[in-house]
Amino acid sequence: MRTRTLGRTRVPVTALGFGAAGIGNLYTPVGDDAARAAVDAAWDAGVRAYDTAPHYGIGLSERRLGSALRARPRASYTLSTKVGRLLTPYEGGGDDLDHGFAVPATHRRVWDFSAAGVRRSLEDSLERLGLDRVDVVYLHDPDDHAEQAFTEAYPELERLRAEGVVGAIGAGMNQAEMLARFVRDTDLDVVLCAGRYSLLDQRALTGLLPAAAERGVSVVVGGVFNSGLLADPKPGATFDYAAAEPGTLDRALRLKALAERHGTTLRAAALAFPLGHPAVAGLLVGTRSAAEVTDTAAQFEARVPDAFWQEAREARLIGADIPVPRASPEQEQPA
Repeated sequence: MRTRTLGRTRVPVTALGFGAAGIGNLYTPVGDDAARAAVDAAWDAGVRAYDTAPHYGIGLSERRLGSALRARPRASYTLSTKVGRLLTPYEGGGDDLDHGFAVPATHRRVWDFSAAGVRRSLEDSLERLGLDRVDVVYLHDPDDHAEQAFTEAYPELERLRAEGVVGAIGAGMNQAEMLARFVRDTDLDVVLCAGRYSLLDQRALTGLLPAAAERGVSVVVGGVFNSGLLADPKPGATFDYAAAEPGTLDRALRLKALAERHGTTLRAAALAFPLGHPAVAGLLVGTRSAAEVTDTAAQFEARVPDAFWQEAREARLIGADIPVPRASPEQEQPA
């Protein structure tokens, strides 16, 4: 699988990465065996970039991912986690579904973007992972904590990188504006932008992606299906975790029909699209089962002909100035 390095570092990522929120029981339970099988299927598909966070299942994702990867040669994959939420024990009972995870509420999340909080979060993550290091650390969702993130958390990430504790540092958010500020005002290596650079939402193209290209910062794109609409557009499908508006649904259905006329699928086009921008190093796709992983990998490798992108522009389904991927010569040969 295609591999790029992040920013000016030597940290590699495969173009397709494994997002581990799903195996942290995002929305619905996943058994231990199914979670392990999902990670194994990703490995078998050539995926060597894995992303997790304390937030995902209040530690369950990190524990499961670390266990699944522990027997693999440590130098053969890239692992990222996040800081900004500390987990503290909670004895009140109940579940964590208010935060989106089908796990017992054994811990509470405490926002902490202090320098000490960054160190403690990373140490706790390493303990849950059962590993001696991670390769990438992201500031996780600092939307409402900008001042502390920029003045305390980010400088601590710089120190961790200088000490060789981590290979690359970044920020991960569901917005593009603050990520663009990180790119302009700091020396981070990578940003993880979820949902803001897809076939239906190109807000990252306004400020973030040009700044990243200019500064040599890599962008990893998450949320390429915009929470489901680009995976299976139909009435009731979600766009950014809410019911899609009629105009957005219609656009997705038109893209799906166009893809099928060109012998491909909307999912394949959605996976291919972000990599058309030179600043994008890879994608993170959340999967929770071996079957989902296998399907995603097949769609990622599927042929999306240049004629699809041309007609999508002509139909004004994507803007004329938006960069698109180019099919390789062998992909352009008739089937």
